[in-house]
Amino acid sequence: MRIPDCGFENANNMMNHLSGEKSAYLQHAALQPIDWHPWSDEAFDRARREDKPVFLSIGAVWCHWCHVMAKESFEDEETARVLNEHFISIKLDRDEHPDIDRRYQQAVAAMGAGGGWPLSVFLTPDRESFFGGTYFPPRDLQGRPGFKNVLRSVNDFYKTKRGDVADYAQRVGEALRPEALAADDLSETSAAEAETTMLSLVDQEHGGFGVAPKFPMPGALEFLLRRSGANADSPAGGASRRMLEAMAAGGFHDHLAGGFHRYSVDAAWTIPHFEKMADDNAGLLKNYVDGYAVFGDERFREVALDIIAFTRDVLSDPEGGFFASQDADVTPDDEGGYFLWTEEEFRKVLDHDEDVVLSAHLFHEQGRMRHDSAKKVLFEIRSPRETAEFLGRDEVKMREILLRGKRKLLAVRATREMPFLDKTLYASLNGMLISAWFHAAAVLRDEHIRDFAIKSLERVLRERLVDGRLSHVHDVPAVLDDYVHLIDALIAAYEGTAERRYLALADDLMADCLRKFNDTDEGGLFDTDGEVLGTRLKRVDDVPHASANAVAIMVLLKLSLITGKDEYRGTAERTLRIFSRSARDLGVHAGAYFCALDAWFRMIKLMVEAPPAGELAREARALAGRVYTAVVYGEDRGRVVPCRGSTCHEPISEPSLLLTVCTKL
Repeated sequence: MRIPDCGFENANNMMNHLSGEKSAYLQHAALQPIDWHPWSDEAFDRARREDKPVFLSIGAVWCHWCHVMAKESFEDEETARVLNEHFISIKLDRDEHPDIDRRYQQAVAAMGAGGGWPLSVFLTPDRESFFGGTYFPPRDLQGRPGFKNVLRSVNDFYKTKRGDVADYAQRVGEALRPEALAADDLSETSAAEAETTMLSLVDQEHGGFGVAPKFPMPGALEFLLRRSGANADSPAGGASRRMLEAMAAGGFHDHLAGGFHRYSVDAAWTIPHFEKMADDNAGLLKNYVDGYAVFGDERFREVALDIIAFTRDVLSDPEGGFFASQDADVTPDDEGGYFLWTEEEFRKVLDHDEDVVLSAHLFHEQGRMRHDSAKKVLFEIRSPRETAEFLGRDEVKMREILLRGKRKLLAVRATREMPFLDKTLYASLNGMLISAWFHAAAVLRDEHIRDFAIKSLERVLRERLVDGRLSHVHDVPAVLDDYVHLIDALIAAYEGTAERRYLALADDLMADCLRKFNDTDEGGLFDTDGEVLGTRLKRVDDVPHASANAVAIMVLLKLSLITGKDEYRGTAERTLRIFSRSARDLGVHAGAYFCALDAWFRMIKLMVEAPPAGELAREARALAGRVYTAVVYGEDRGRVVPCRGSTCHEPISEPSLLLTVCTKL
């Protein structure tokens, strides 16, 4: 596997200032003819000395359009000459520095230029943005200005209209100042209204929210799953089940290796954007585990195990720990090529029976790619049962043929050059996947899943929590995301093993987290420990993984019930209250917040006074797929005591009664 380099070689084989960087994305740019700097005081000091504007390029190693712009512009000698002569150029990995990326994303959005990656921002030497956009083609194209023309115009503007540059940068900065948040009361009515709002956005035909491009929105999906009451005929149940079915059937789902791509470019979930991300698959793993728990649909269990297989076989280290991403393609001009099939390739692999069955099930004209009409993405045209009926075959035998054919296709695909894997172990992403694995282990009752989650957690603790100091990655300090997701993983580890050292560490980290990030004046948690680019942000929107503030509320609630510390519950309440109004405005984009609000009113404390490895404890842990729970272990009395609010109910000694009782509390 290699980083997509488009075959480019620097004619002088000279490296720029990125040669010593650890980020794979920055390493990719180290031999480009542009005199790139990493994000550093040195780069801005140089811009000030030479009286030049800064060109900041933000992207990621998994980003298809980042590779396209690299090939078209950053590896072009003429473009490099203009940049090197008139600008100080900085390359930033958005995965490595999400705090900086988020602020400039907001700046470019405030300019009316949208957002996403690559992000192309022009700055003053004081780091203030005055012009920006996303992808620029090399030449003017379909109303989008060519990059070289942009460079010439920005350089001229900066040299001749310095006052206007300063004024515009100031206006952009003013637009980015966080608005004061007003706390509001908490009510279950708010959760019901949020459910109604989200249901109004559901695509009744294809499932999911809104129109193309379609993102999975795991927080909003979890909220609807929990609100469904395990009733597929309820509005929330019907919408969540349809979405789970549609995503699993589409080309958005990798039908050979498991796992999901980043998003669908069409409304029907057929054609994906092919990168595969740790955070997306963590959220979707929880969704499909919960879908199985709520509806009892074996298909959802299979998809959850597919995600486990992908994150184990591709996105993890055998020694523990999860990687960040798998790229979309090997080269920018063959988008998704690793995952696609021509008719000749498809039929060459399969025997006659397999060809007939898999063609009827997975290989269809709707999967044809626009950029290369000879290739198709695999997606379910019909369910296995419908395929058997369509072909007039026995379903059991047809499923055997289907499985055999898919294994053959996967084996052949594995011989292709695989898209680049970013093997960086980020604390936040590992926290997400580890907690998702613990959740799957509990609901699916699988100790092998739990054991690898433990192994991964132990590695992350060794490498990212050193001398009591948590880091995001190598020498980059942790942000709020890192703290809350690692705390979530530690609580899940305690619930899954009953080992109190995990609980003690979660408690210590939460105290540190609140000391660093908690806004003791107004409520809510800031994203960084100290100002970044002059601001500290408090946000509750899912991006699209769960907002750090929403996760903070959930882990605070759990810790308050497990440890009995009222200050945790008080902080959770203040955080819920300060975001109440903005969450209502965000609707589907604040799904994780509404899960936390729902949990505020409905979370159940399960006092497990039984052996942790016994059937009663296993059943208690499995309830997490149906209801919000916090598990705390006590002396063995052969029982579980469920409590909701300030009321504890009759002890339960029979495992089969736990679900019935707890879903009625």
